[in-house]
Amino acid sequence: MNRAVLVLADGTAFEGTNFGAAGETVGEVVFNTSMCGYQEILTDPSYKGQIVAMTYTQIGNYGVNGEDVESAGGIKAEGFIVKEYLDFPSNWRAGTGGVKCLSLGSYLKEQGVVGIERIDTRALTVHLRNHGSQLGVISTVDFSVSSLLSKVRAHPGMAAVDLVKKVSAANPYRWQQDCRPWCQPAEQVETQLKVVVYDLGVKYSILRHLVAAGFAVTVVPAQTPAEAVLEMECDGVVLSNGPGDPATVTYVVDNARKILGKKPLFGICLGHQAMGLAMGGKTYKLKFGHHGGNHPVLDLETGRVEITAQNHNYCVDIESLGGQVRLTHKNLYDGTEEGMRHVELPAFSVQHHPEAGPGPNDATHIFSRFRKMIGGKE
Repeated sequence: MNRAVLVLADGTAFEGTNFGAAGETVGEVVFNTSMCGYQEILTDPSYKGQIVAMTYTQIGNYGVNGEDVESAGGIKAEGFIVKEYLDFPSNWRAGTGGVKCLSLGSYLKEQGVVGIERIDTRALTVHLRNHGSQLGVISTVDFSVSSLLSKVRAHPGMAAVDLVKKVSAANPYRWQQDCRPWCQPAEQVETQLKVVVYDLGVKYSILRHLVAAGFAVTVVPAQTPAEAVLEMECDGVVLSNGPGDPATVTYVVDNARKILGKKPLFGICLGHQAMGLAMGGKTYKLKFGHHGGNHPVLDLETGRVEITAQNHNYCVDIESLGGQVRLTHKNLYDGTEEGMRHVELPAFSVQHHPEAGPGPNDATHIFSRFRKMIGGKE
């Protein structure tokens, strides 16, 4: 077995075994509480710049396939941490859909992503909960804690890097793929409305659910001027999920400000945060973020509790918006803000991921809610 070391920015070190690619990688270490869906997690562009630690103990048992990727170009996470990697995948879909690899380890290796196993992920998770998410390094070539610590501390940090530019599409494109059969919406629609999606790091599952909700979807790069989008004669605009600190993507905030009130606007995760900043509000960073598929969220408009998928480190301070919006969703784990709706304009957003991928489908109705808002029915 090949030796590997994980060192956090505060000097905490874990020694384990390498799987996937060998080498060295630096990123913000966060933990994800999902029990499955590791391929969707790894290929979620929102994890760009981060090293993901899974809290579930055995990872890799069903391999990888071409249907569960959430973005072009494969893995976006900088590294992967697990308690026990299972190198004998058993699933009829493993290796299908254009993916050559059967196992998670070979997939990581093919994509050049360093993984580490056989460390105490429970201890790591508790440490991150107590001391907060922080930069870390995984190495299979340097085992000196002091040397690795200097490399971590030389990193500029997540707030200093525009990660959206690293994951956004280079050119506009049409998306037509519908949802998989098991997550189709209850209400089928016959006519399509036109929606433009700002790709801040959009997941494929978001695009699929928009199509299923009755939208003709055009995806545009994150830096597309608002004027160009408004000229496209769309019925609505979506600001997608994405990685990093919302304060670094000032061009996204500026575009949201220009579109607000001119077109119905729907924000998801980073898009939600950008909307808050566009209205003059503030965002704040969570101690260790929300990452996983088991977060209970109260929909204040319906009184329904939904189990949601989450992946974010920042929240919008609703009170900083001075009454422009009302709070629509609340996280029942820690009481943080999970959604808002403008009191006058056709605009709303959620902090969680209604598209799941992976995760429960409790909140997928929000895509239909966006369509109803455009039609003036909500």
